[in-house]
Amino acid sequence: MGSARLSPPPAPQPQGAPAPLEQLPQSNTLVGLPIVAIESILGFLSYDETSQLRLVCKRMDLVCQRMLNQGFLKVERYHNLCQKQVKAQLPRRESERRNHSLARHADILAAVETRLSLLNMTFMKYVDSNLCCFIPGKVIDEIYRVLRYVNSTRAPQRAHEVLQELRDISSMAMEYFDEKIVPILKRKLPGSDVSGRLIGAAPVPGPSAALTTMQLFSKQNPSRQEVTKLQQQVKTNGAGVTVLRREISELRTKVQEQQKQLQDQDQKLLEQTQIIGEQNARLAELERKLREVMESAVGSSSGSGSNEESLRKRRKAVESIDSPRKSKRLRNRK
Repeated sequence: MGSARLSPPPAPQPQGAPAPLEQLPQSNTLVGLPIVAIESILGFLSYDETSQLRLVCKRMDLVCQRMLNQGFLKVERYHNLCQKQVKAQLPRRESERRNHSLARHADILAAVETRLSLLNMTFMKYVDSNLCCFIPGKVIDEIYRVLRYVNSTRAPQRAHEVLQELRDISSMAMEYFDEKIVPILKRKLPGSDVSGRLIGAAPVPGPSAALTTMQLFSKQNPSRQEVTKLQQQVKTNGAGVTVLRREISELRTKVQEQQKQLQDQDQKLLEQTQIIGEQNARLAELERKLREVMESAVGSSSGSGSNEESLRKRRKAVESIDSPRKSKRLRNRK
């Protein structure tokens, strides 16, 4: 017993310092529950609130990261299910689809598919490498809102009106991720320090700076898992490009239809202008005839008045001529 060494007493902690994680009474806290229980509790919250709970502690951060990653995969599956249901009800002919009652549903779901592919290409590369999680939980909530709106509404609004909020917040999230977070994550990618040494740049300080030759060689030869991830990423990128090409072709057809409609409208406008010109000419001719009739009527009325005056003058002249004759006759009688 005398030869046994006593363990040194723990160092006194300064007042106000937080206790280590293993010394916290986790059995009486939410964090001390099993992960399944924590996930079932957090399932009642929105993904935006879940993303904000990552600041609580490391354990909560891990649970929230897992829920955010699963949430993005779930919303992708839910979108695929909605799109299959809508496509099953649409006619096969493209010309009949445009006039169908589910045409706007299909347009909204196609735009959501494009947005999901862009988010997948932006975030999932680093999520698969376990460098981060799907950070913007608010984007997941907005995608769910759009999909539920499409499923519950028979006559939805136009696609740009429904997707305005989703496009804004997803674009801001992707821009912020590319500008602020990706430069930090690229330093943590496997092989980033190797490529820097091969080019001649200074290595990033840290544990990776002391790699041996065998470790460098092993990093230069990627494993099957990395090759599989790269192949999956290439497939995802190819699917995104295919979606973008399809959307571009649809937009081109819409532009051609709009141009054709504009040409038809211009032709109708020209015809209407010609008809209006003919009507104006007829109105001018009718006005001219009406003026002639009015002038002739006025002339006839004035002519009748002058005839009466001339008759009166003639009567007076005859009377003046007849008066001396009557006087002569009287004289002769006498």
